[in-house]
Amino acid sequence: MTPLFKFEGIYTPVVTPFFADGSVNHNALSDVIENLIDKGVHGLITGGSTGENYAQGVEERLEIAKFTHAQTRGRIPVIVGTGAMMTPDSIALATGARDIGADAILVASPPYSVPTERENALNALAIDRAANLPVMLYNYPGRMGVHMGEEFLDRVGRSSNICAIKESSGDINRVHLLARDYPHIQMSCGMDDQALEFFAWGARSWVCGGSNFLPEEHLALYNACAVEGDFDKGRRIMSAMLPLMALLEQGGKFIQCIKHGVTLNGIDAGPMRPPLKGLSKDDKRALEQVVQVLKRTIANIQAEG
Repeated sequence: MTPLFKFEGIYTPVVTPFFADGSVNHNALSDVIENLIDKGVHGLITGGSTGENYAQGVEERLEIAKFTHAQTRGRIPVIVGTGAMMTPDSIALATGARDIGADAILVASPPYSVPTERENALNALAIDRAANLPVMLYNYPGRMGVHMGEEFLDRVGRSSNICAIKESSGDINRVHLLARDYPHIQMSCGMDDQALEFFAWGARSWVCGGSNFLPEEHLALYNACAVEGDFDKGRRIMSAMLPLMALLEQGGKFIQCIKHGVTLNGIDAGPMRPPLKGLSKDDKRALEQVVQVLKRTIANIQAEG
């Protein structure tokens, strides 16, 4: 069965730049979007955790999604995140995504409630029915508390809208399971330090927060592995990226690092909304050093061909 939407390439979960008072900096968001399109990413995701969705209400999330979709002007796909604790909120986000003309929606498990697989599947299908758009599922048990297991996948797989799954469990056996038993659901890398393994098992897309400020380097790995099939080159690029990935995941400072990286590129991403705080001077210095070495190393690998 041909999927409704083919996920291929780098999909950036876009940060939300804020002013000091916490309001959205639309000019900076426009600059982030234009830079990503200019650098060649394949799609944008709005309303994800990298965009600080947990600190925004439904109306604000939809306003940001509408702005993002309008800014792209159809040049690349826009996927709208629908993750929320309450099903009605997710449905409101899904119908809002449909109304603004989004290309697809991202459907996660509701956090904190810890639903059974049947309950989780019925929740996802309700969101799916509301939007009737292509769906990328989002399996992130570390944040949501539950796996999208086999019972869940079997149930939701009955919908022709279910096109892909962003797999962020960190369990490499999940990659094997999805590739072997659910080949009709496109597998997307959602665990940065396993990107090479995902591509080796047939993944054709990567949802990566780091591409907000290092799009070319993330594209280099994708192109080496998924396009060229050159895994020797891919391993060298991946090796150069691992220090960054370790830093991003270290100490719960993922979003802070992403936003500082965007600011380093000359676009002021501003502060985080509470409860998060910005990086310390030492953390900023560590990130800057890692980025400097990473860029230089990958540029050399690319120059060698």
